[in-house]
Amino acid sequence: MEIKRDRYLNQLISKRHNSLIKIITGSRKTGKSYLLFHLYKQYLLEDGVESSHIIEIALDDKKNKDKRDPDQCIDYVYDQMKDEDMYYLFIDEIQFLQEFEDVMSTFLHMKHLDVYITGSQMFLSSDIITEFIESGDEIHVYPLSFYEFFQFHDGCTWDDAYTAFCLYGGFPYVSLLEKDEDKEIYLKRLFSQTYMKNVLERNKIKDGIQLETLIDVIASSIGLLINPRRLSNTFKSIANLKISEPTIKQYLQYLEEASLVEKVMRYDIKAKRYIRTPYKYYFSDLGLRNARLNFCLKEETHIMENIIFNELRCRGYSVDVGVCELLEKKDESYTRKQTEVNFVANRDSKRYYIQAVYALHAEAIKAQEECSLFQIDDHFKKIIVVKDNVPVTRDNNGITIIGLKDFLLDQNSLDL
Repeated sequence: MEIKRDRYLNQLISKRHNSLIKIITGSRKTGKSYLLFHLYKQYLLEDGVESSHIIEIALDDKKNKDKRDPDQCIDYVYDQMKDEDMYYLFIDEIQFLQEFEDVMSTFLHMKHLDVYITGSQMFLSSDIITEFIESGDEIHVYPLSFYEFFQFHDGCTWDDAYTAFCLYGGFPYVSLLEKDEDKEIYLKRLFSQTYMKNVLERNKIKDGIQLETLIDVIASSIGLLINPRRLSNTFKSIANLKISEPTIKQYLQYLEEASLVEKVMRYDIKAKRYIRTPYKYYFSDLGLRNARLNFCLKEETHIMENIIFNELRCRGYSVDVGVCELLEKKDESYTRKQTEVNFVANRDSKRYYIQAVYALHAEAIKAQEECSLFQIDDHFKKIIVVKDNVPVTRDNNGITIIGLKDFLLDQNSLDL
């Protein structure tokens, strides 16, 4: 059965012939090459493009080693173009190409050539995207969303699919494996031999103990506030490990560049400004996070938060943590108290305030979760997502309550 990536396929289709280089980014093993060389190629062929007009270069293949040379790569592409019809150039693992800036500029000047490239996330994020900010068009591929995961596991119940997704995440290859043991072995190997190795080598880190210790803390703290200065003090006092605040910040940036984690800033909703520290980190894939922790820590509330965050990012939203300040009366005086909105999701002119709640049985819990939403006096939609399978309702305060199942499986769930 084929894993569908319609969201990204449609993006490629919409960007076809736009005179820009289509740059497919994303973490390792998320299916970037499969999207381009299989799904998009299949679409072009079915749309009437002749196979001879699709030029494919996989630069990580030793057979194409000669094409890593800029002049030979350009000459090869020229030689393939036999007429004035449109040609489609697919280049995989662009980081192997020498002088890639000059080569891409040359291809941009070729009138009958539509160019698509993929490559290492760290390389693309820091180099090519910056270089081609005006002439490039980025499509960022995430691991499978739960909707894509559930589509592939046709016939699986919601509960079983959700449990598997929470534990093993959304890497396409993992979804193809049948045995849990094979999934765990693959994810552990992927983390250590691909992600960690790439971060250490690219950033010339000789001793990985500090970085690994930091990863363990982040993996154990999804959904919790992270302060680099406090982390530095904690490492020194508890683990007798000296990691300076600047080093922690730098390591966290490396992890972001590798698409292991995403940093989420706190946003003061009333003051309309960002708060510098602390901030939160969510893992781009829970399978990698769980592999690092040997599949031991399974905090359901924080995992649910991480899944909702990833879903919002897959849908193209920028996401912040919302902060609201309120005055709380105690005895005869008032004290200032900060309340949190799990996610403030923005895209174009739309904004949603979203609170994640694992269970919503007691009215006291509901009131507590709604409290932060009550402090927001603008017109944007306010949503509570609950783990329970509940019907979509809107209470007297205008707050929409939706079950996690409906939220994940209905791609228009924010507008229900």
